[in-house]
Amino acid sequence: MIRSTTPADAPALYRICLLTGDAGADASALHRDPDLLGEVYVGPYLRVTPAIGLVALGDQGEILGYAVGSPDSVAFAAACEATWWPDLRARYPRQGGPGQPTRTAADQRLVDMIHHPPDPDLGLAARYPAHLHIDLLPRAQGRGLGRLLMDELLTGLHEAGATGVHLGVDPTNRAAIAFYEHLGFSHWDHDPAGHGITLVHRLA
Repeated sequence: MIRSTTPADAPALYRICLLTGDAGADASALHRDPDLLGEVYVGPYLRVTPAIGLVALGDQGEILGYAVGSPDSVAFAAACEATWWPDLRARYPRQGGPGQPTRTAADQRLVDMIHHPPDPDLGLAARYPAHLHIDLLPRAQGRGLGRLLMDELLTGLHEAGATGVHLGVDPTNRAAIAFYEHLGFSHWDHDPAGHGITLVHRLA
């Protein structure tokens, strides 16, 4: 079953983000703060574009995965700068202070992103203005839930006015890349430093 996200879903979605945050595998060992990944990759969407987000439910109503996104990446970045990042910057100073736990390298990279989020690629956004994130627990994969989430999210982005969508994927996550390619995504660019692959898809 697929339904829209609600604010009450945030803890479950943050946990799924952590459990799939290492190229699809559990990232718990990389992060001392279990919420930081969710704060960067889930929370902004629940705040800025809540009507777009979807969750996949199991037989007992448990949340097994989610898909979030925005039909306009440039406007989304501006909205996050106005309404999401300022509070997080106050909670997560760039350099940890007295009384704060020592950060892992992965946590520090996320804090750096909070203080200096990457600017949208305007050339990419001009042709593929929407973007998305999708995560599904390993035990829920292979059951068609990922395809259902993607189909409904892409429809929602198109209905919101987007003519194309892009997403980023870890180059080591071959299963995810194959999944997106099966859905019709193609490669836009490969970061020469090996940081990620961008996939794109026209919405008609």
